[in-house]
Amino acid sequence: MIRKATLLAVLSAALFAPMVAATPSTAATSASRQTVTVSLASITPDVPTSQTDEIKFTGTVRNDTGAPTPAQRVRLRYTPQRLTDRASMAAYVADQNTVTLPGNVSASSAMDVPPLAAGEEARWEFTATPVQLGYRSFGVYPIAIDVAQYGVPVYAQRTFLTYAPPTVPKPPRNKLAIALPVIDQPHRATDGSRFVDDKLSQSIAGKGRLADLARIAQVAPKTVSWFVDPALLDDVNMMKGGYTVKTKDGDEQRPASAEAGTWLTTMRTSLASSPVVAVPYADPDVTGLAHRGLDVQPNRAIQLAGQKARELLGREVKSNVNWPPSGRLDPDALDLLSVAEAKVDRVLLDVGNLPPQPPVTFTPDAASTLDSVNGPVTALVADPQLSALFEPEGATSTLLTTQRFIAETAMISAEPGQTRPRSLVVAPSRRWDPDPALVSALMKTAGRLPWLQMTTLESIKPGKASVPRAGLTYTDADRKDELSGKYLKRVKETWAQAQLTAEITTTRTQSSFDAAVLRLSSSAWRTSSRTGRALTKVVGAEVEDRLDKVTVTGRPSTLAGSDGVVPISVKNSTGAPIALYIDVQSNNRKLLQVKAQDELLNIGVGQSGTVQVPMTATGNGDATVTVQLKTTDGKAYGEPVRLTIRTTGYTGIASVIVGAALTVMLAAVVTRVLRRRSERKLARAAKNREVSTA
Repeated sequence: MIRKATLLAVLSAALFAPMVAATPSTAATSASRQTVTVSLASITPDVPTSQTDEIKFTGTVRNDTGAPTPAQRVRLRYTPQRLTDRASMAAYVADQNTVTLPGNVSASSAMDVPPLAAGEEARWEFTATPVQLGYRSFGVYPIAIDVAQYGVPVYAQRTFLTYAPPTVPKPPRNKLAIALPVIDQPHRATDGSRFVDDKLSQSIAGKGRLADLARIAQVAPKTVSWFVDPALLDDVNMMKGGYTVKTKDGDEQRPASAEAGTWLTTMRTSLASSPVVAVPYADPDVTGLAHRGLDVQPNRAIQLAGQKARELLGREVKSNVNWPPSGRLDPDALDLLSVAEAKVDRVLLDVGNLPPQPPVTFTPDAASTLDSVNGPVTALVADPQLSALFEPEGATSTLLTTQRFIAETAMISAEPGQTRPRSLVVAPSRRWDPDPALVSALMKTAGRLPWLQMTTLESIKPGKASVPRAGLTYTDADRKDELSGKYLKRVKETWAQAQLTAEITTTRTQSSFDAAVLRLSSSAWRTSSRTGRALTKVVGAEVEDRLDKVTVTGRPSTLAGSDGVVPISVKNSTGAPIALYIDVQSNNRKLLQVKAQDELLNIGVGQSGTVQVPMTATGNGDATVTVQLKTTDGKAYGEPVRLTIRTTGYTGIASVIVGAALTVMLAAVVTRVLRRRSERKLARAAKNREVSTA
């Protein structure tokens, strides 16, 4: 009899094997693996606290096999043994083998489902109590809902049930800080209203990614810390007026965006009393910049971020916390951030960047301390599992994710030997695409769990619960992810040229291209270098155009003599007063020598300035000089200009010749006068003789 039952089970399993799916998400998306699926709609209460609490389970069974199914039975599977740690929880969820489901099958917590036509579904509902499930103490218990045909499970949905009766002592109440990013890629090259794409208009409207972030901001607890890139706010603000978008057919005009104004207002209002951190402007690749000698940019990005965030959010915003790309940096980048004008004294990191040393089997405290050239820096390490729940891979349900979140945080509280409260940090990926319903549910759940205390990121500090860590771990793979040296070389050159446009002005204010060049150094181009290169060309051309607005005006000049001055003129079309030096060098010193100049030339808006440059010629002919404009600190401005100087030479000899000619001319005049006088005397004498003869 036993042999027959075993044979029947094997045959039944073989018969229904094609209908078993690996995961619910796979079943929903792959027609090639059609199956019968069971889903959980609710578990109430999600955290039973008493032996007699009635736990209600509801859900549906759906026939996706493409053919009618026979009658089935939905059952609750359970075990009275608690899971021992977070690793066993992860293994339980990942295992989709029906053979390894919890061994106990509830006879009372079950429901028969009639035959289903293809595509048809049926609702199910049943109840159980902790005492029926054998729960006796605080802990996380694995459960599953399976669909059985002829007593053989053909599909199952795994999840957790956390039982939390009053305990003595109470579980430690761990602090939980949630950091949510509002970061995007730049959508403009320069500061004008010309956008390189129109993706932003789609993202801030409807069910767009940034629109979803605004919805989350409206309901998020005030303890949530927001990391906002002011470059994104800047782009959205520009869309409030009319703007143009670059397309393959040329620039297209877009009207003023009402959605942009609404999104900005929503964010400004929702974050008015929440902790907000300004990400360095355009979210630059700090480690890449540090490794390529662009040490100035991170500090400028932090300065500009604070300025723009205050302007666009209408409030003071902190910039002392840095969340690097991928949550990873190295000592070089840390030092660079620590010496910024607005000193960075906190960093939010990935666990792989700062692992515990030695490794631990429990959940370590999030906070630790790093050393930098400018003193200690607090490092906060995000919990990878909790963070992933805020941004799950693939399709999942809010209920299952919430049950997992409850179980994970309860397990952390119940880990052996952990008597002190610890700090936990949740930080999804920086350019995440959130599900507002899921994220809101998780935050709401976190706020009511008795073993959690919601807090701000700023309140988390290293304490007695902190564990030793290995120091910043930055691998070759991490370096490979940075913006390339070839790419950043061009950015560095563009930055240097852009700085000249400010350094030549009399006020020497910040370059108007700072924001544009910072957009070129955005970490967004790590995975889109082609776009970054295209933007670099645009910004480089704009910088060159600005440099060309200060020009040397001149034509071939003549140096009349061996010594003299030649005027060199400069035209200022920049729209701001400028101050510069003119450096003139002879290209043929045997023919022409130029005296060095140290006169500062100030030129007003739209005006020209002229410097008289002393020169000495040592021969006749055409000579060339190179004119280089320089800033007040001696940096070359623009391309050098060659001018032709025509020299006549030998001015002293020419004077002698002219003097001799004048003497000869004077002698000739005197001789002619004397001759005429003599002729007149002779004429009078002859006349007198004629009169006397007569």
